[in-house]
Amino acid sequence: MKNKKILITGASSGIGWSIAKILSANGHQLILCGRNKKKLNQLSKELNCKNYILSFDVKNKNDVFKSISSLPKEFQEIDILINNAGNAHGLDFAHESNILDWEEMINTNIKGVLYVTKAILNDMVKRKSGQIINVGSIAGKESYPKGNVYCASKAAIDRFTEGLRLDLNPYGIRVSAIHPGLVETNFSNVRFKGDEKKAKKVYQGFKPLSPDDVADCICYMINTPKHVNIADCTILPTDQAGAYVLNKSN
Repeated sequence: MKNKKILITGASSGIGWSIAKILSANGHQLILCGRNKKKLNQLSKELNCKNYILSFDVKNKNDVFKSISSLPKEFQEIDILINNAGNAHGLDFAHESNILDWEEMINTNIKGVLYVTKAILNDMVKRKSGQIINVGSIAGKESYPKGNVYCASKAAIDRFTEGLRLDLNPYGIRVSAIHPGLVETNFSNVRFKGDEKKAKKVYQGFKPLSPDDVADCICYMINTPKHVNIADCTILPTDQAGAYVLNKSN
């Protein structure tokens, strides 16, 4: 499967960056979305494919719809949507958490996915064709201490994905979710608000997933025959058995 038009949110770093690189190598046309236009421009220059940049914040409903509706005609028929943008803010007991962190995660991890999906959905339904892949987390399958709202936001995406798959079944649209465990990106830097010492500790003593590992799985999900839908995929490092069961003996 080649030459599909694929929209990727959160493409300016981490998993999104890796997804763009591997899908470019597979001959697809990409719409690169993110807040950091400088990084998106850098990524665009590194890709060997036709691509288009959209710089917007998924939390802003008006910007989402305005940006996607502004796509040039050659990029308007989106074949595949990869909802990758998301974040974690803070790792605190619920009673000690900052409610602004809660709101940030709800607005990005839930509302952001809803806004982008809604912006492209009607066209897919009209064409009776398309694929949507939501990047969730093992945290959406199992809660862990101090994860509270982050886990809840990813659980919401798990349920939304299932509901979307049911609703879109009559239209031949494939809907999937991938739930990574620990992936070494800037995720922990964001969660710990730039505290690099804390962030580094998260990935010490075992071999975590790389963004490329997750991107490889997403590429496989895209490349299955049209009659095959990898509806739900959980990908973990071998040293991780669950949301908070981790072998750090290495």
